[in-house]
Amino acid sequence: MKEHAIQNTIRNALAGECLLFRANVGRAWTGDSVHKLPNGDLVIRNPRPFYTGLPPGFADTFGLATRIITPADVGTKLGVYIAGEIKTERGRVSDKQAAYLRAVNDNGGAADVWRTVDDARATVARAKGKV
Repeated sequence: MKEHAIQNTIRNALAGECLLFRANVGRAWTGDSVHKLPNGDLVIRNPRPFYTGLPPGFADTFGLATRIITPADVGTKLGVYIAGEIKTERGRVSDKQAAYLRAVNDNGGAADVWRTVDDARATVARAKGKV
């Protein structure tokens, strides 16, 4: 199964268990001027690329899993940041992706590589303090 299909399966399976979002990034071109040709093509004078979205290594999915605080903490809810880097069975995590996951975990969030729905559920359970 490809990463996109795994991601959609996980997002659908976790609906109602947490708030989970897909991270979008992209690359486009800008320049001094843009001219549209009669056939619909665009000509960009002095083109240069620009990148949109999130920093390199940011997880494919991110969101919040609600954790109920104990009565000693007045019973309020706490949103715990979660992130999942979607990979196929043999997919490898880049150094930047691993650093991002480590940073989330080191700062109180819950982040892991997700290859299956069970992987994602384990991260959500950890964020909710159920592990």
